[in-house]
Amino acid sequence: MHNKQGFLPPGARRVLGWCAAAAAAMLASPAALAFEDRDIGVYVEAGQAPHDSGDTTVLSAGAMFPWTPRQPVRAGALSFYWDVFASQWRAPVGSLRREYTQVGVIGTWRLRFDQGRSPWFVEGGVGATVMDHVYHTPSRDFSTAFQFTEVLGAGYSFGAHGQHELSLRLQHFSNAGIRKPNPGENFVRLRYAVRF
Repeated sequence: MHNKQGFLPPGARRVLGWCAAAAAAMLASPAALAFEDRDIGVYVEAGQAPHDSGDTTVLSAGAMFPWTPRQPVRAGALSFYWDVFASQWRAPVGSLRREYTQVGVIGTWRLRFDQGRSPWFVEGGVGATVMDHVYHTPSRDFSTAFQFTEVLGAGYSFGAHGQHELSLRLQHFSNAGIRKPNPGENFVRLRYAVRF
């Protein structure tokens, strides 16, 4: 357990600073002509699950592995990638904080608008995660270390080749009722990603 030293875990303020710098660069960069979403990418992500009894914060790092080529659809272009990640949760326990390590994988579908030429995208995915121990806070008591996860997000690609991404994501975790209690947890997360 660790003393509560602010709203975000160590390093999260730096990540948010990077995201702010990326947003400024996004506004100054010309949009790429096409976004294929077929390059491997890495990302950092910070977020929180707000509660009256104290917020749980999260800091994540992960990689995106494209799986299928982009397919045209009526609204734009659809692609699929595997999102593999590791996270550190910091949750309130009275006046202290407890840390939880989590690993997971999410199958994610991404939709780009304007036949794939738009820098804007939306995405959604489902996956599975496991934590190093069962999550407990004053307002949430999980019963399993294994959790399913669902995510919805919207983002923007920028840079000379569209290699940078900034996205806002909503992510839910629960065990789908395989054991009670199953209160679930919901995070709002900000992600900065770069593709190679």
